[in-house]
Amino acid sequence: MRCLITGGAGFIGSHLADYLLAQGQYVHIIDNLSTGRLENVDHLLNHDRFESTIADILDYSELEKQISRCDHVYHLAAAVGVRLIMEQPVETIVTNVRGTENVLMLASQYRKKVLVASTSEVYGKLMETKSGIERLREDDDLTIGATNKRRWAYACSKTIDEFLALAYSDEKKLPVVVTRFFNTVGPRQTGRYGMVIPNFVQRALANEPIQVFGDGEQSRCFTYVGDAVRAIVQLMQTPSAEGQVYNIGGHEEITMNELARRVKRIAGSSSAIQHIPYEQTYGPGFEDMRRRTPDISKLSAAIGHTPTYTTDDILHEVVRHFRNAGKPTHAVPVKQPATKTLTPVAL
Repeated sequence: MRCLITGGAGFIGSHLADYLLAQGQYVHIIDNLSTGRLENVDHLLNHDRFESTIADILDYSELEKQISRCDHVYHLAAAVGVRLIMEQPVETIVTNVRGTENVLMLASQYRKKVLVASTSEVYGKLMETKSGIERLREDDDLTIGATNKRRWAYACSKTIDEFLALAYSDEKKLPVVVTRFFNTVGPRQTGRYGMVIPNFVQRALANEPIQVFGDGEQSRCFTYVGDAVRAIVQLMQTPSAEGQVYNIGGHEEITMNELARRVKRIAGSSSAIQHIPYEQTYGPGFEDMRRRTPDISKLSAAIGHTPTYTTDDILHEVVRHFRNAGKPTHAVPVKQPATKTLTPVAL
């Protein structure tokens, strides 16, 4: 099996490359390095089943060359991160919508199976506007903010990606799986674009103030990257998952205040915990959700998936990663739950 990963030098993409190579697959990545980093895949460059291309998914001819040669496409390339979205809204929308359109058009032309990575951001403000919801389900209605709130550009672009992917599934009979990631974290993730755990950990290790936005009582569930890549590969190996949308997330809800306290403890830090207004970083009128927690029962029913890393497990891995910064990067361990091994399905 030959797998193409768009955004393969990124955080999730590089871990996915590790996992697929460990399964015996051939892996080709394509990345424009706008947010991905070559050091994420340095340890793979001499692998006899690994190839890389530095190019943009908006480069149709290069993308066609790579999709025509592969069996499965894992489409992870996107403009991500709250800070990037606020600073570069045009790039966010064009990259996410036109890039995904290119991938789907070519996959349909060459009849390749595709996984399209989406995000929990598509749920928008649902937690705050629809009472009684405990955990977000794939068939819940979506509640996106106003178009003059730049923060929602990413959510809207990924919603269009989902509609487009499912349209190709229905109309063109393209085998497509859509996954919504909830706060995927782990080694190699950068805090450069506003990702909370690497920011907290880097500040804690430097004994600098850990900056928590707002009152810190907003809560999230975090997903270990190894659990996430195991889930998406198993979904691609499951024919019944085609044409479906799946949440991929953890099950332990935690407030940002508690997260900061745990980071301090695990890092052995003397950092103060400092609360700052959202507006100080993201400008006036910035909107955030009080809760965003996934219902992963559909994923569990499809592939028997259970998260194997607790929040503390994740924090230990991230702290270890930043303490070892500058040392050679290697594949991180992936815990294997006691579930049936799925056999790859050739197209």
